[in-house]
Amino acid sequence: MSLERLEINCAIQIQKPIYEVFEAIVNPEKMTNYFISSSTGKMEEAKNLIWKFPEFDFECPVKVGKIESNKYVSFYWENSGVDLLVEISLSEKENNSTLVTITEKSMENNESGLKWLSGNSFGWSNFLACLKAYLEYGINLRKGAFDFMKQ
Repeated sequence: MSLERLEINCAIQIQKPIYEVFEAIVNPEKMTNYFISSSTGKMEEAKNLIWKFPEFDFECPVKVGKIESNKYVSFYWENSGVDLLVEISLSEKENNSTLVTITEKSMENNESGLKWLSGNSFGWSNFLACLKAYLEYGINLRKGAFDFMKQ
């Protein structure tokens, strides 16, 4: 990673088989249990979607990139006029568990980029924790968690 560009990297291991984790990431009926409030469709290659979040009153355009079943999901979304690439990689681990790795790139190393790095690093860590809680325990950690941020 160069000092001129900022990139987010985070990961977590989930005690569920890879196909269950993959389905929870691409299927909006699953995603609404831990991340979004709605989507205009399932994540499929080259599809343009709109995500809505339960805590915030805005629509988030998502351009789905490449999808490899049970292995990889990529999409683009915009931040400060820049299309950012999000890559979610899945790999099988011992005891029928799955390692989920997320990368989002990239922004310039400036004030705007640092604000993005801080906010979205927190956001992706939260996404992973919520995904784990939902898949392993059936709990929606996100419910009410960001009500304090509503305007």
